[in-house]
This record gives sequence, C-alpha cells and structure tokens, in this order.
Amino acid sequence: RSPGVSEPRTVVAHEDVEEAMVRRVQTAPPAAAVVAIALSVLVVLGEVTVVETLRFRSIVLGLALALAFLTLRVRDRYAGVVPHGLALVAISLALAIAAGGRGFLARASEPLAMDLVLGGGLLVLVIAAAWVSTGAALPILSIATIAYVLAGSELDRVGLSMIAHRGYDVPRLIGSMVMGFEGVFGVPLDVAATTIGLFAIYGALLEASGAAQFFLDLSFASFSGGNSARGAGRAVTFAGFLLGSVSGSGVATTLTLGGASAPLLRRAGFTRENSGALLAAAGIGAILSPPTLGAAAFLIAEFLKISYGQVLLMAVIPTLLYYLGILLMIEADVPRGVPPLTPDTPVAPPRSISAILRSGGHHLISPLLIVGFLFAGYSATRAALFACCGAIVLSFANRAEALWPRRLRRALKSAGAALVPVIATTACAGILVAGLTLTGLGLKVAGLIVSLAGSNATGVIVLSAIAVSVLGLSVPVTASYILSAVTIAPALIQVGVPEIAAHMFIFYYAVLSEVSPPTALSPMAAATLCHGDPYRTILATLRYTLPAFLVPLAFTLRADGLGLLLQAPWAMVATSLLAAVGLVIAGVAAASGHLIRPLTPAVRGGFAVAGLLLLLS
Repeated sequence: RSPGVSEPRTVVAHEDVEEAMVRRVQTAPPAAAVVAIALSVLVVLGEVTVVETLRFRSIVLGLALALAFLTLRVRDRYAGVVPHGLALVAISLALAIAAGGRGFLARASEPLAMDLVLGGGLLVLVIAAAWVSTGAALPILSIATIAYVLAGSELDRVGLSMIAHRGYDVPRLIGSMVMGFEGVFGVPLDVAATTIGLFAIYGALLEASGAAQFFLDLSFASFSGGNSARGAGRAVTFAGFLLGSVSGSGVATTLTLGGASAPLLRRAGFTRENSGALLAAAGIGAILSPPTLGAAAFLIAEFLKISYGQVLLMAVIPTLLYYLGILLMIEADVPRGVPPLTPDTPVAPPRSISAILRSGGHHLISPLLIVGFLFAGYSATRAALFACCGAIVLSFANRAEALWPRRLRRALKSAGAALVPVIATTACAGILVAGLTLTGLGLKVAGLIVSLAGSNATGVIVLSAIAVSVLGLSVPVTASYILSAVTIAPALIQVGVPEIAAHMFIFYYAVLSEVSPPTALSPMAAATLCHGDPYRTILATLRYTLPAFLVPLAFTLRADGLGLLLQAPWAMVATSLLAAVGLVIAGVAAASGHLIRPLTPAVRGGFAVAGLLLLLS
C-alpha cells in the first residue's frame, strides 16, 4: 500500500487483455501454470540458444494457444475435458509443424493433404485463441479476410469491382497464411516471441520484486506526498512514467496508479472526472515513453530494419512534449479556492525519500541497464535479457522482496500469461496481413485514401489519423499498428511523408485508441476507480492527452518535422522543437481556457488559430 493512502483498491470491470489473462491463469487448472512457465522459459532459451526459426515460432505459438484454451470455463460435465483437449490439440499441431521444419515451408506452393490439415487446423485454433484472449473483433476480421481471399472474385457481381480480385483456392490460402513467414509465422509473431516476450518477463520480475510499489512511493514522496493539489497531480504523472517500465500497458498502469492515488487526487480537490483523466493520461504516458514504450514499438524496429535504440531516440522529444502538456493541464485544472477534502480515515505520514531509496533504490538501476546496453550497440533482446538478469541479482538488495525460486516462478507464470494475448494477436494479425498482401487490398486501401484526399498531403494525413483511430477502437494496439503499417503507411509515404515519420505516426494514433471514444478503456477504468461520469472523464482525458494527438501531426505536416524525431540536423531539431512547444502551449490554452490566468473565449480562439498556423507552417 502506498504511503498516505488507506483505502483499499477498487475492483473495476475495465482491464486490458494482458491483465485479464494473468488473472484467469491464476484460477485455471494447474496445467496452465506449467504451460505459462514453460512459455517464459522458452522465450529465454530462444535468446541464449540457436533454434531453427519455424520450430521456435511454432512451439511458442502452440504453448500460447494451449494456455489460452486452458483458461476456458466450460460449465457442463466436460468442463475438464474441453480445455485440456483443445490445449493438447494445439500443442500437437505446433509440434507436427515444427517437426516438418524447412520441408513444411518448401511445400508452400504445392501443399500435401497433411499440410492442409495442419495449416487449416492451426488457422482455426489461432482465431479461436484470439477470440478467447482478446475478444471478437480481431477474429471476425480474420474470418472475413479468409472469406475475402477465397471468394473475392465474386465481388464483381455485387458492384464491388474496386476491391475484387481473381480469387484463390484453399491450398494457396494455406500456403500463404501458414507455410511461410508472411502470415501466422511472420515478423509480428517473431517480435512477440522474442523482444516483447523478454520485456514482459523483465516487467514481471520488477513487479514481483516490489518495483511498482517503490516507484509509487518515490513519486509521492518526491512531491510532498501529494499534500497539495499541484503536488498530487505531479506525483501521479511521475509515477505513471516510472511504472511504464513495469507494465508496458496503459490500462494496467492506470489501474495500478488508480488504486493508490485516486483517493489522493480527490482529497487534493480535483473533480472526479479530472482525477480520472489525469490517471488515464499518466497510464497512456507509460506506453509512449522510453525505455520500454509499448509492444508495437518493437515492431517499428523490425518493419523499418532499424535498432530499437533508434526507436527510443525518436520517442524522446514527443515524450517530453507529452508530459509538458500534462503538467500545463494540471496547472489549468488545479483546484483554486476549494479546501482539500478531509479523509474519512487516518492517513499515514509519507516516508522520506532517503528511506524509500535505501530500501528500494536498486530498482532504478535495471531500467538504466536497458538504455545503456541499447546505446552500447546491443540488440533489444540482448539488452532485455541482461536487464532480466540484473533485476534478479539486484532484487537480493532487499531480501524481503528477493526473487527466491517461489517468487521467480510466480513472475515467470505472470509473464507467460501476459504474453498470450500478444502472441494470439500477432498470429491473428498475420492472417490479415497475408490476406491483404495476397489480394493486393493493402495497396488498394492506400490508393483509396490518397484518392479521397485528392492527393493532398494534409488531407491524407488527417484521413490516416482518423482511419488508425477507428481501427484501434476494435482491435488491440499491436494489431492496429500491424494493419496500419500494411494499409495506411503506404498512403502517407506516397504523398511524401518519410517512412520513419509514417510509422511513428500510426504508432502514436494506434496507442491513442485507448483513450478515444466510445471504447476508451483507460478513461473508463479510471472513471470507475474515481466514481466519475465515464464520458465526461473521456472528454477530460482527451484534453490531457492533447499533445499526443498534435505532435504526430507536427512531425508529418511540418517541413522540419523530422527534427522532432531527432532524425534531422540540429538546427532543424531546434526550430521544430520551439514550434512544437508553442503548439502544445497553444493547444492547452485553447482546450482548457487557462494559461497563468483564465482566458476569454476570444483569447482561446486566438490560441487555437496560432496552434493551427504552427502546425501547418
């Protein structure tokens, strides 16, 4: 429990898929724990040993599918048989494909009957596991994609010749989606099974060794324990930034923060809706900020063939601008003339910073190890592996929270469970990517966006932002980025947006789907914790996260935009940074109606116009 907080954590219905899967594995049959630990161990072995590519990806996928099915709750007399049976089938299929190895891949153009059985069965299991672990949206899109591949030639008959194609048979579909590295076993699955997997283990190790609580304690103590409204807001913002290295999830960070700090914000005088908005904005900041960013950031490195360290470098200025916007919004919303609420129960005095650092200061070292190894030239996977080893060793600095075998097993179990939705999502997204590539629909969508915008760069960028945001409402962030990289990024590149800027643009807007109505998981979760009105909380969150919407527009619309990604000469970096700071200040002033003092409507309108000019200049 955080210092200064005596209320128990509120149970909420809004949680992200990783947290939900971790919770479900806790109550699943004992076999689920074994599979979860095996999955984590295999991810580590994949980094320290040489395993043939298809065999490694296939077995990782099989374990993830099995774990998803083991969490199924069947209510009839076959309750024990169905989950275990499906898990056994998933592992058997994966092992059969792994045993086929390169021979299985070589037959992609002319699959054998057994290949069709294995490939078709795997597609069904991937879609089913994604449905179990992430919801219906992505599986339904996958089913629609398969139908489109098989029956696309019929679309001419119903007036949809623009997206029609010649049609493909089942062997060609299986060969494209399963028997190669463009579909289910493609790059996204590889990133999930290696980089994302190792970072998930790293986060679970930090969580198990008490790092999350340490970051909360340090944040509250650094800002006087939140005794003032301004201090409380800054403490929550700082805590969200630190917790990003533990969870890597916006909703999970919001929930972790909210349990400790929702009462603190209310006592400081923030309204319920503004309290929820601040929690949600801090949670989203966790997956927009180095050193871990979100899972999709690892995919950027693979798609662009650059190092993860370069991705982190590109995120530095947007991160600083994001937190500048939050701090300015806190100043605008800080209660004035309203006495702080008196807590119903006694509040323990906060611990001193020195006492907190003495007991948990070692937790600050391992995130620095990641950054250090990345900029020393190590790969993201090797840096994450070393950070995991460092986290285990450093945990013994506090023997009460050291990662002894029992606690280490619990961390590996949690990491394995959290990986299931990511692996299921990337495998399912592979079905979509293979279908879009095989039929050429990806390029048709890009061409349609350019055509609708009249080949105008500003129009294409605005339409792309809307398209990514809408796509993100129905599928997880990782899948949203993958699909956008195939369909929307080519449109941006076609009108002159640099490839690096295009991918960073769709990454930010994919992440921002977590705060966009009507779903807006992070604000919904925060509203539940703060007992506020959900939709007013969403609107308030949009104000707090405004810089995250504006900055991607700046680095794609402005001529010196690459400077915001530190991919330009220093003179261009300076001019773009000054313009972006002005843009954030103007945006906050226009949205909040406050900058040092309350603003009149006319002045707010003036700031809005100034921001627009800075964006388009």
